Amino acid sequence: LERVVNAAQKLNPANIYVIHGNGGDTIKKTLSHLKLEWVEQKQQLGTAHAVMQALPYVDDNSRILILYGDVPLISDKLLKQLIDSTPQNEFGLITAKLANPFGFGRIIRDTYHKIIANVEQKDATPDQEQIQEINSGIMLGPAKEFKRYLPQIKTNNQQGEYYLTDIIATAVADHHTINGLIAPKPEEILGINDKSQLAALERYYQRQQAEKLMQQGLTIMDPARFDLRGSLEFGKDVVIDINVLVKGKVKLGNNVKIQANSIIEDTVIEDNCSIGPFARTRPGTYIKANAEIGNFVELKNTTFGENSKANHLTYLGDTTVGKNVNIGAGSITCNYDGVNKHPTAIGDNAFIGSNTMMVAPVKIGKNATTAAGSVITKDAPDDELTIARAHQASIKGWQRPTKKS
Repeated sequence: LERVVNAAQKLNPANIYVIHGNGGDTIKKTLSHLKLEWVEQKQQLGTAHAVMQALPYVDDNSRILILYGDVPLISDKLLKQLIDSTPQNEFGLITAKLANPFGFGRIIRDTYHKIIANVEQKDATPDQEQIQEINSGIMLGPAKEFKRYLPQIKTNNQQGEYYLTDIIATAVADHHTINGLIAPKPEEILGINDKSQLAALERYYQRQQAEKLMQQGLTIMDPARFDLRGSLEFGKDVVIDINVLVKGKVKLGNNVKIQANSIIEDTVIEDNCSIGPFARTRPGTYIKANAEIGNFVELKNTTFGENSKANHLTYLGDTTVGKNVNIGAGSITCNYDGVNKHPTAIGDNAFIGSNTMMVAPVKIGKNATTAAGSVITKDAPDDELTIARAHQASIKGWQRPTKKS
């Protein structure tokens, strides 16, 4: 619904009315940040009845554009085409041609190819079911004519409802001409009634986003396996491999490579960085130039310095990493005490041995080294090796317990 409202707002309408049924409080709360007028349809008696609930608030001299909350990919460009191509005192609607039009109302045209009616699927004859041009339901017309014709609509149909689309035949009978705009991309006007349709439109939407990005110069190895759920800025020669998810606001520098199966969220990545495969960068991450983030590495609210590396099996949260740092496999920052998050600072040229646990708040000095398997609970000084391991012991004669039969 928010996507539909955003498309409508770009047309600079005088008002946007959202007609809702029972339980509208949840929708109103979700969209409270948008400037909308809310109208309740207390009884759900059909689409014509729904529009009638808003008519008392609309000026007679205005035009009404009717949209649907379950048609998420409608564009302001297509809506503007409809507005511009429809005479001021006439009706216009968006249609589409589908190979499989089942479930949609069919557009009926006369021998002169003029639109004269709409027939819903349940009311269509076998011949009418063969028509491939369908009605999107998106309609434009003079407010005074909506106010005149909608009260005339009857419920003589299979659903026993007041169909908004019946206004077409009524207007034609009163010598109006219906302007039909055929959508060049049918997916723009398709509604969502189940999870399967939702998934199909999501894949179409993601493919469209990928196409736009590739036209701008981004290399996407397989557009069918790319998801953008936010915004993406990128420099030159950026490559994104398969199954990469980009979330929130992401900015990539030049010569960045995002390898397969990585998730990049609310992150800035500078030039010449390699990320993944199977990496995850969470909100607040800033990766500086020439850095390497390898497989199964997760960063959260972390600044990762120039020429530094974390190549495998690492978690860094609330951390500042300096330049030329090497983070060994299996190392993590223990930043959460169950209540609060605490910071870790790792100085330039530090070497973090494999399987080092850095218990925050803690600082690792410049040129410092931590021995593999250490649990660092105190600051590690510059230029020194810090070892924090339990004493190793071997117990002679000890036997592993066995299960009783």
